[in-house]
Amino acid sequence: MRIPRGLVTAIRLSISAGLLAILFVISRDKLSALDLDSKGAAAAWLVAAAFVTAAAFVTAAARWRQVASTLDVKASRRSMLSMYLAAQFLGNFLPTTIGGDVLRIKRLGRICGSQTSAFATVIIERLTGWIVLPMMTLTALASQPSLLRHSGGQIAAGLALGTLVLLGLIVWVAEHPRGLGRLGGGGRIRDGLGAVHMGLSVFRRHPGAAGRLLLVGLAYQFLLVVATALAGAAIGVNPGLRAWMAFAPMVLIVQVLPVAIGGLGVREAALVLFLDAHGVSHAEAVLVGLLLYALTLLVSLSGAPTLALGGRRRHGGASAEAQLDA
Repeated sequence: MRIPRGLVTAIRLSISAGLLAILFVISRDKLSALDLDSKGAAAAWLVAAAFVTAAAFVTAAARWRQVASTLDVKASRRSMLSMYLAAQFLGNFLPTTIGGDVLRIKRLGRICGSQTSAFATVIIERLTGWIVLPMMTLTALASQPSLLRHSGGQIAAGLALGTLVLLGLIVWVAEHPRGLGRLGGGGRIRDGLGAVHMGLSVFRRHPGAAGRLLLVGLAYQFLLVVATALAGAAIGVNPGLRAWMAFAPMVLIVQVLPVAIGGLGVREAALVLFLDAHGVSHAEAVLVGLLLYALTLLVSLSGAPTLALGGRRRHGGASAEAQLDA
């Protein structure tokens, strides 16, 4: 039995609202007592965080295009950036069950003429983040073992290791001939999964391209961690760079779980959990999460016009969008 989309949206909104309500009740007194020493300095930190977030989105679009280029999926930098920003707006601003990744697949598929190839580019691009994020956390924890003395550090380490194990299993199934390699034909889903298998095989045969992709992915995730640290600095939250490097990646992982709208409530709860033992009050952690959400919404607004205008369909050969190459 298929669950109506409206019901799924209502459930996700309820989860977000419920989590936020619990967090506000827990930290109500401390939230009201928060006092910024310098509003001008706070504004400067937030402006810097917004610019870094925007740079991260541009880097993410470049990562996606690098995947597409390696898989011989033709699209311009400008069109892929526009599609990425539209997807960000859809995923972070609108309470809908139609995710931004679905939008990217549909619109890139119109440009390149293959929904399955577009599907493969989005899935492989996503997988790079799931490789980089846990590695960042484990590296930071290894460089400062004292972070593991507290439950937040231990949970972060367990989550990072679990993510890598799960990712390894997914990649093995996707790339191995006895896994997704056996798929092909018989419907869109089978074709799409088969395309993922073929795409991963291409990267296995071209380790240089895989290495460059991971470097771009590292740059993207690092920019998001920097944006988190800047948002924290705006309200005087500074647990240390290595603490941010250890915990922010895990926040980025849990906030994409499809249980809330834009990660709202989940992100704030994760920050409370990870930063509790590092001199950060619950109120401050909640406020950092809300600031990150606001920054994401602000930068995502740049994708609203592209979302409203819609994708341009492919006619005959390559589309006009695909021929533009900034």
